[in-house]
Amino acid sequence: MNNKIILTALLIMSIVTYAADNEIYVEQSGATANLDLEQLGSANLIGGLLSSAGSMTPLDLDGSTMTLDINQIGGSNSFLGDMWADNLTGYFNFDGSSNAFTIQVDPTNTYGANGSDLNVQTTGSSNTFTLDLATASMSSNTNLDWVINGDSNTINADIDYDGATNYMDIDGDSNTVNFDGQGYAGGYFYLDQTGNSRTFSIQQQSTLDNDWLKILSTGSGGSVCVIQGDQLTSVGC
Repeated sequence: MNNKIILTALLIMSIVTYAADNEIYVEQSGATANLDLEQLGSANLIGGLLSSAGSMTPLDLDGSTMTLDINQIGGSNSFLGDMWADNLTGYFNFDGSSNAFTIQVDPTNTYGANGSDLNVQTTGSSNTFTLDLATASMSSNTNLDWVINGDSNTINADIDYDGATNYMDIDGDSNTVNFDGQGYAGGYFYLDQTGNSRTFSIQQQSTLDNDWLKILSTGSGGSVCVIQGDQLTSVGC
């Protein structure tokens, strides 16, 4: 079964789809938005109006205050989104293998991405996550919570913050975490990893305050590289 749902210019949306190959395309603008989407099955996608077979574009959400609740249950699902917001609350739950999650929050510094609270929970193997949050050190009072249960996870996070906390709990094998946080006020990053073949490459830069990093890691193999400083003059890991 191949279901397609196209949503545009809606303020409150709640959608549940079942079976395989469901597709939801979203474009929304307005001061306040509440988006609740749930897909059950495999090879589902949530993206933008210009998506087509074999080519996916990001969903487009534009507003000052947004709340998202995204649930994809099954394997080989994809979520791709661009969100322009000042206050964003997001709950993302992915249960299955080989799922892809890519999100940009206020990439053009339209609102500043202040007060963002993102919660990501995934269970399954071979999942991939990419997060790009704010620009020019504009995101303040940001809270990120990651709970990842599964194997072969890859996480990339690029955050421009003016004060932010990032909690990441990974229970699985062959994890790779690349985190780049920079801004004016300090950032706090807590990583608790249990698993094998880990690779962490973490950079923190705050020009006006201290950065904090705490890592609890249990597993075999891999390498950990941490760079902290005002200007990040290091050549990297």
